[in-house]
Amino acid sequence: MMNPLEMLKDLGGMKEQLQKAQEQLGTITASGSSGGNMVTVTLNGKFEIVDIKLDPICVDNRDVPMLQDLIRAAHHAAMVNIQEQIKSQLGPMMAASGLSFPGL
Repeated sequence: MMNPLEMLKDLGGMKEQLQKAQEQLGTITASGSSGGNMVTVTLNGKFEIVDIKLDPICVDNRDVPMLQDLIRAAHHAAMVNIQEQIKSQLGPMMAASGLSFPGL
């Protein structure tokens, strides 16, 4: 049986690890593209879009649904890539502390 005081010390360490992880999430970025790089979406580690690049050739007001599909596909690719970045950069730290991110 673990000493309650030891458990509190461990919780303090986990809180510190979580704070460090949250800080790192803001600095991690990954991009995803679609349509042969006609659309590129960049996300940060908090899954926020930080940049969208569109090749002018894909901006055709006669085919807006295609552009929407390209943006969705690029966003999905960026999501996959940012999850991999988070796993590779924060995974070892989280594993050492016994914590994990749901869905990763």
